[in-house]
Amino acid sequence: MLILAATPIGNLGDATVRLVEALGSARIIASEDTRVTLKLLNALGVENRPRLISLNDHNETAKAAELVALAAEEDVLVLSDAGMPVVSDPGFHLVEAAAAAGVRVTALPGPSAVLTALAVSGLPTDRFTFEGFLPRKGGERTAALRALARERRTMVFFESPNRLAAALQDVAAQLGADRRVVVCRELTKFYEEVRRGTAAELAEWAEGGVRGEICVVIEGAAALSIDLDTGVEQVLELVSDGVRLKDASAAIAEETGLGRRDLYEAALRRK
Repeated sequence: MLILAATPIGNLGDATVRLVEALGSARIIASEDTRVTLKLLNALGVENRPRLISLNDHNETAKAAELVALAAEEDVLVLSDAGMPVVSDPGFHLVEAAAAAGVRVTALPGPSAVLTALAVSGLPTDRFTFEGFLPRKGGERTAALRALARERRTMVFFESPNRLAAALQDVAAQLGADRRVVVCRELTKFYEEVRRGTAAELAEWAEGGVRGEICVVIEGAAALSIDLDTGVEQVLELVSDGVRLKDASAAIAEETGLGRRDLYEAALRRK
C-alpha cells in the first residue's frame, strides 16, 4: 500500500510512535528531500536505512507510475519535509494515480502546520479554507485576494518571511485594514510566536523583518446586511453572466446569509 506519514513541523518530540515504527520497518521511502529524511532518521535514532526515492514538485508526475507499481507489491512510505504529504507538498499526483490503479492509500496522521495555526489563532474554526501560498507577484496576489474578499470562512495561508510585509499590505488593501489577522511563526519550535492584530497593524509590524516558517490566518468576511430584493438582484446578475440559477442562489446565500431557497424561489419568479 501507499502510506502517507506526517513528520514533525519543528519539534522532534511531535514524531508519533507510529511514524517511528514505520521508519524503522520501511523498505522504500519516497520523500520530498532525501537528505532531510536521512537527518530525520538520525535525529529519531532510527537505524534502518531503506531505499530512498526523491519525490518532489519537479519529478512527481514522472515518478508516480513507478511508485504505484512498487506500492502494488509492497508498502511505500511517503514523506514531505515537514507535516502531512499532499497538503501544499508533493503527493497529490501520486495518490491520484494510486487510487486510479486500485492501490490502497492510508495515512499516519500527525503534525499539521495548517491545523496548528488555525487552532491557536483565536479565529473561528468551525469552517475554514486552506489557500496554500499566495502568488509571488504583486498583481496576481492582489487578484487572488480580491477573489477572496467575500469569503466568510476563516482562511489559512503559508507565506515566505521575505514576502510577508507586502502580502499583509495587500490583505489590508483588498480585504480591509481592520480585518483580523494572525501571524504564526516557527510553530512548535523554541522561538514560536503568535501575533494577532488587524491587517494594517501586522503589515506595519512585518516591515521590520520577520524570520522563520510562517502561517497566516485571516478572519472571514462578515455576512452582508442586505434585504431579499437586493439579494435577488445579485443572483440575477450572476445568472446574466451565465451562472446557473441554483449555483448563483447558493453563492449569494453564502455571501449574505440570506436563505438559498428564498433567493432561488424569488429569483425564479422574477425571471
